[in-house]
Amino acid sequence: MELDIISVLITLFKFKNLLAVFLGTLSGIVVGGIPGLTATMAVALLIPVTFSLSPVTGLILMGGVYCGAMYGGSIPAILLRTPGTPAAAATALDGYPLSQQGHGGMALKVSVVASFTGGIFSAFLLLLVAQPLAAVSLKFGPAEYFLLAIMGLAGIVSLAEDDVIKGLISGVFGLVIAVVGTDIISGQLRYTMGIPDLYEGVSFMPALIGMFSITQMLELTGFNRIVSEKVDLKSIKHEKMPKGMWKFIGVGTLSGTVVGVLPGEGATIAAFVSYNFAKQMSKFKERFGKGNPEGVAAAEAGNNGCVGGSLIPLLTLGIPGNSVAAALLGGLMIHGLIPGPELFTYHANITYGFILSLFLANIIFLAIGTFFAPYFSRISLTPTGILIPAVSMFAIVGAYAMNNSVFDIWLMLVFALIGLVLSKTGFSTSAVVLGMILGPIAENGFAQALTISDGSGIIFFNEPIDWILWVLILGLLAPPFINMVKRNIKKKKTDLIYSDN
Repeated sequence: MELDIISVLITLFKFKNLLAVFLGTLSGIVVGGIPGLTATMAVALLIPVTFSLSPVTGLILMGGVYCGAMYGGSIPAILLRTPGTPAAAATALDGYPLSQQGHGGMALKVSVVASFTGGIFSAFLLLLVAQPLAAVSLKFGPAEYFLLAIMGLAGIVSLAEDDVIKGLISGVFGLVIAVVGTDIISGQLRYTMGIPDLYEGVSFMPALIGMFSITQMLELTGFNRIVSEKVDLKSIKHEKMPKGMWKFIGVGTLSGTVVGVLPGEGATIAAFVSYNFAKQMSKFKERFGKGNPEGVAAAEAGNNGCVGGSLIPLLTLGIPGNSVAAALLGGLMIHGLIPGPELFTYHANITYGFILSLFLANIIFLAIGTFFAPYFSRISLTPTGILIPAVSMFAIVGAYAMNNSVFDIWLMLVFALIGLVLSKTGFSTSAVVLGMILGPIAENGFAQALTISDGSGIIFFNEPIDWILWVLILGLLAPPFINMVKRNIKKKKTDLIYSDN
């Protein structure tokens, strides 16, 4: 065993491999920071390039891009309310308000530390207990995926706790958008209006860019800068992380890693689930969505915890945890590496070299993020006359690049107008996004589960894990409704006092 470890370390610390992890992480941060250019796209584009490299160097390069992009997406999300990746949408909820308050540098520091913690923990888990955890993930069937989606949808109530009715309406609107396209069970077209581009459903990334990026640029047209000119950003270098963040980083890390292990889930769901758990645990629930660093900490730890988690079923079972892991599977296959026991025995040097490179990738983006956070934050001082056209250009390129489709640009603009209307009328764009993400998962799980059980609903209560998920769902739903009842009682008492006077 000692000789194997030494051999793995010698392989990892070859100059070309160290260069690969550095360049991969750096380019991943850049890709993550540009709206529309997702980690999946970057890894997929790298596959032909890695064919000319050795297997371990190719995998290290792709792993660096994966780690870097997961962190990089938080930078524009915090500074511009423009998620660089879908997973950073949850980060924008509190990160951008912090930037508006002149605390963008602090939010970036919280983000990079949380991202590093989530990434390192999930990499340790991948290194130590990959095979047992992969076996557990196989116990999740259609019923469990339906319940997991419902647990995520329960977050809609939490996200819009100030106005639950509008939050639910927003979530239902997201679910309606999610059913556009072809029904995977019957093959029938639904709400496509005869438009071929909608046969496969509403493309998520253009919709996300429209509702977050373009909507925010439209709202900025009446301002000179994102933050007040009176804010002294010279103090950003000395601004410390707020106290009490580690609890929320821990919650995000654990929940994000668990969600990442489950095949078919993804970093976006991991981030929103982590964000929702953090909100329920926080003593300052009312600050969520208004600039609470606890939300940034949980969301970023969650989406980066998903990185190592998603690789567990990939390397041991050949089942990708998410779309990026699916792209990595292509990288494995092109080098003749078949997921399973042989990766950890016959190809151990390659596999463990790749896993250990994830630690280096996390250290690299921690160093880059910590050092450059004060400089990144100065983006918020850029005059909107320059910022709006620059961000809009990247948004248009990002929307087009996903499918090389002009239709997606029009789709982005439609959702920008929808986002603007929702924002002005007090509805939740985040709830819409959550509905769009989780709607297909919930629908597919529900339909498949009922098909398996011949229409019996008992299948959703058969296994112990089902009951655990039901308890978590009720635990997430109860506090917002209890708080709503308390507010109504308090309001009635106040109205009664005033009417008596």
